[in-house]
Amino acid sequence: MLELNLADLESAKIGRESGLEVDAELKAWAPELDHYHRALLDRAQDPAAMLGWISVPEDTETARAVRRYAEGAAWAREVVVLGIGGSALPARGLYEALGLSQKTLHFLDHTDPLPVRRLLARLDPEKTLVLAVSKSGGTAETAALLLVFRRWLEEALGEDWRRHLAVVTDPEKGPLRAYARAEGIAAFDVPPEVGGRFSALTPVGTLPLALAGADVEALLMGARRANRRALETAAKSALMLFLLDRHRKKPVHVFMPYGRRLLGVGQWFAQLHAESLGKAKDQKGSRVHTGPTPLPALGPSDQHSLLQLFREGPFDKVVVFLRMKDPGEDLKLPAVPGLEAFDYLFEKTLFALQEAEAEGTRRALLEAGRPSFTLWIDRADEESLGELYQFLMWQTAFLGELYGVNAFDQPGVELAKVYTYALLGRKGYEEIRARLLEEA
Repeated sequence: MLELNLADLESAKIGRESGLEVDAELKAWAPELDHYHRALLDRAQDPAAMLGWISVPEDTETARAVRRYAEGAAWAREVVVLGIGGSALPARGLYEALGLSQKTLHFLDHTDPLPVRRLLARLDPEKTLVLAVSKSGGTAETAALLLVFRRWLEEALGEDWRRHLAVVTDPEKGPLRAYARAEGIAAFDVPPEVGGRFSALTPVGTLPLALAGADVEALLMGARRANRRALETAAKSALMLFLLDRHRKKPVHVFMPYGRRLLGVGQWFAQLHAESLGKAKDQKGSRVHTGPTPLPALGPSDQHSLLQLFREGPFDKVVVFLRMKDPGEDLKLPAVPGLEAFDYLFEKTLFALQEAEAEGTRRALLEAGRPSFTLWIDRADEESLGELYQFLMWQTAFLGELYGVNAFDQPGVELAKVYTYALLGRKGYEEIRARLLEEA
């Protein structure tokens, strides 16, 4: 079960400038947080509000369909996921954290030709399944990679190429859905009321994970627990982040998991907060003058780089640690003759070292008066990660309410897409293309 430890925010060592009377603040804000919680649940009944991620963990029927497809694709040894942003980051973070080995998943969330060519050269098309993931069905990067892999499959497999391709997209509209219908390709739905960055527990995430051997039902079970505990955990963490920004000038929110497997979780967190909360205007149309900047870090590697900035740089950050109680597997450090200089490590484990590093970093920040708090999960398994992911989505939603912004749109991202389509000469964008070329 996920635990939220806010004790360091009250420490005398944090000082009067950024210290928080946590219990007093939580008590004072309890009615407001309860109001936001109810408001979010009420708005979730309206598909246009884009709060469908709240009910996704209850969709056991889709989970069963995903599992059946994965069982029928036992022939595939490698899976290539074509997607970018919310169509790749959430699933990749979960895949890496779980350490799955039943199949190798390759996430192509870029358009760099060299790694794509090298991957194509070493894949066996007979044992490869390609998933094209795009909610809109028209994402340029995904479409470009689909063109490449579709031709590669057809040249190698002839008419059997269809069995080696599946799509995850809008249930009714968009080019990918139309293409899947025309060709008879397996297709899974991204609910229209779920935004891309909030789609981790839809088939965007569950399909590749099921193919890799994950227990999707356990993932959803953990997410349901996060739904039940949203006020107990996510609302409180959101409030602390908001207060540290708004009243104590700590707008940089560092998310620092400990453990290499959790790197992708931090990268998804950055997308979730940046795209959801980085808004120019609030929901009343007024200019937003404050807001958080997410910064992913990774322990212990960033102790040897970013920690210097966190501890002695600008006093504008709060660090949120993510730690595991149990690594699942560990490795004992032997006593080796001739290396007695390292005898403090003899007979300990790699996880014990990692935990000492995490604790050392926490104490170093505390000593310097830098605010931090900790999220604990039991281990990096499906149930714990399902709860963590749903917790982070709730945290983002509560922050949107606290800042007064719409956490479920992304106008800045959409404008960049428009310019991309115009520069590539897509039909319907001729006027914008002409203006861009003139300005260049």
